[in-house]
Amino acid sequence: MHKQLRRILKGTAMFRRNKWFTFGLRFLSVSSLSLIVAACDVTQSQQPSSTSSSQKPVTSSTTAQTLTIYSGREEKIIGPLIEKAKKDLAMNIEVRYGDSTELALALIEEGNNSRADIFYAQDAGALGALAEENRTLTIPEQLLNKVDKQFRSPTGQWTGISGRVRVIDYNTKLVKPSELPTLVMQLTAPKWRNKVGWATTNGSFQSFVTAMRVLEGDRKTLEWLRGMKANGVKNYSSNSAIVEALGRGEVALGLVNNYYLYRFTKTNPSFPVAVHHTRGDAGALMNSAGVAVLNTTDQKSDAEKFVAYMLSPEVQKYFTQEFYEYPLVQNIPASQEQVSLEQLNPPQIDLNKLADVKETLSLLQEADVL
Repeated sequence: MHKQLRRILKGTAMFRRNKWFTFGLRFLSVSSLSLIVAACDVTQSQQPSSTSSSQKPVTSSTTAQTLTIYSGREEKIIGPLIEKAKKDLAMNIEVRYGDSTELALALIEEGNNSRADIFYAQDAGALGALAEENRTLTIPEQLLNKVDKQFRSPTGQWTGISGRVRVIDYNTKLVKPSELPTLVMQLTAPKWRNKVGWATTNGSFQSFVTAMRVLEGDRKTLEWLRGMKANGVKNYSSNSAIVEALGRGEVALGLVNNYYLYRFTKTNPSFPVAVHHTRGDAGALMNSAGVAVLNTTDQKSDAEKFVAYMLSPEVQKYFTQEFYEYPLVQNIPASQEQVSLEQLNPPQIDLNKLADVKETLSLLQEADVL
């Protein structure tokens, strides 16, 4: 089994981190491969670091009065909110930052010895994986009801906080809007040969492929992956790298999340790239970052107060205005830069199904794109 798993994971970020890979093998030998979940873009600022006090593992000095969060969201995004939450909620909060996949595995390994109270994941799949292992508590109904059913656990084990949509970014100097594909499946057409970029080791891309498997089936998904390779698709290390390549005209189209482009146009309004949405297919997947309260917490009340805080209008607006993500709480408008939620047509899919990417990784390997 270990040899097969090494082949599946070769080339992914988790495989390259030997200490996490060894740890993952130990866990996966007794549990489902569904715990390998997609991680979104991971920059150096997101990785656990021995030199950053905020990224050190929780130690015995952590007291019962400290709310401990394992966060797959990077510090530059969630850090300011944590500092504000400390003041607004009058809580001592400690955060361990890292990759959502690695932190999910760490929480499973720690088991009942974990000092963590909350898991804040970049991807719904990681939350679903912990729920499957009975590591989460049910969130109160009054909090769950703030979020649409599509973006929370059907059994109340986690809730989404903010959403992101898969899109096709395009270079406006190379492609006319009228030429853009209406479905992501159309990218294998000869007209897009050597003109498309993707990031196969990126967690959000793997979630997108998992969604395609759910919607289209394994055979059709494998055919698409092989067709993309045959059509000269270019592979990049991250969504940001794809957007940079689009700006240079290196590729004409790129498969990314919706918010990356706005990080470029915020400082360079003339950046020659725009967003295109497909309709109702995996290319329009709306995923969510969210939180779960862990069953090891001895501060259930404080943990729920934190969840409520993240669902407050002020925090929802922070995500939409500062980082161009989509609000998941009703009556909070999206950024004016974005297509409104009402105009989007994402596929109707149970986000918990994104937790199982074993076959996705196998298909990526079989198609020789990972």
